[in-house]
Amino acid sequence: MFLPPNRQMRIQSRLDDVRRAALPIAQASLAAGVAWLIATDVFGHQRPFFAPISAIICLGATYVERGRRTVELMIGVTLGIAVGDLLIAGIGVGTWQLMLVIALAMATAVFVGGGPILVTQAAVSAILVVTLQPPDQGIYWGRMIDAFTGGLLGIAVSILLPVDPLALARRTVRPLLDELAGALDDVADALDANDATGAERALARARALDDKAGAFHHAVLAAGETARIAPPRWRTRGQLAQYAHADPQLDNAVRNTRVLARGALRALQLGDHVPPGIGHALRDLATAVRDFDAALATSPDDRSGVARTAAVRAAARATLVLERTGNLSVSVLVGQVRSTAVDLLRGLGLDGDDARAAVRAAAREVATEELAAPPERVG
Repeated sequence: MFLPPNRQMRIQSRLDDVRRAALPIAQASLAAGVAWLIATDVFGHQRPFFAPISAIICLGATYVERGRRTVELMIGVTLGIAVGDLLIAGIGVGTWQLMLVIALAMATAVFVGGGPILVTQAAVSAILVVTLQPPDQGIYWGRMIDAFTGGLLGIAVSILLPVDPLALARRTVRPLLDELAGALDDVADALDANDATGAERALARARALDDKAGAFHHAVLAAGETARIAPPRWRTRGQLAQYAHADPQLDNAVRNTRVLARGALRALQLGDHVPPGIGHALRDLATAVRDFDAALATSPDDRSGVARTAAVRAAARATLVLERTGNLSVSVLVGQVRSTAVDLLRGLGLDGDDARAAVRAAAREVATEELAAPPERVG
């Protein structure tokens, strides 16, 4: 059956999503199945629903601080089961009993200093105890054993069958770099065309970068946690450290680009003259951003490629413009171009002083080249 191209693209996108989720799906299925198997065949429990549930919840938790969160999960399950078993055995099952059990389980979790995960899990476990399998008498310790078994299985599977942390970091940095470069190009286009409406769109695009920057930041933390606890991924720690180093610098570049877009819009609204050199510098920055992840894939000692060259050239061009045009709008734009260039250079491994020195040296070099060039003929 023929499908329109846009429908085919959506289906392909969904299939790609399923393919990327294949490993987490396999992890969840394996952890839940093994947890159930141990609870039934090893411990002899008849209905160990807490075992697979704990495994799934543990795997579904963020990779960041997974160990601490798993401990919270286990404590929350234990508290919820204990409160539920003790109360329901004495007061029975009903609406007000359910409300009382939930309130006491959550209050107990707060009292012991639990965070949101612990408190929520205590309430959920108490609900399961009351609604699915009320105890006949006292506490049934098998539930707690099942919860611990599931949680430990979830941790074990995530360690022995981990996601690829480098792929996770690369997959989330690419959309950020594409949008950041696009925003820089949009600002350049708006300045070249003297288009205030275009500058407004560029500013809106720059403001929307926060979500992608946040996704990359979270991915870097998750990837680092995976590489730290999963022996099969230990070899990626060195390269992941480069992404971790670049993370705050890219965040700074996003912030500076937002200020830059706002400065461009204000310059256009005021009718201030902005020389073409600013647009050229912005496109150099966009080139540096687009090549940024390729540079990260190389050795820190071998990063004199496209990204570094383009970032330095952008700052040099902007500095030269400032020497020739002294209005306030140009000063703001030049300052943000230079700051963004330094952010990118620092993200590529240069320290702050070296990055700023590289920018100053390039500016002097460009100025010297232009002074040495023969004057253009007029007429």
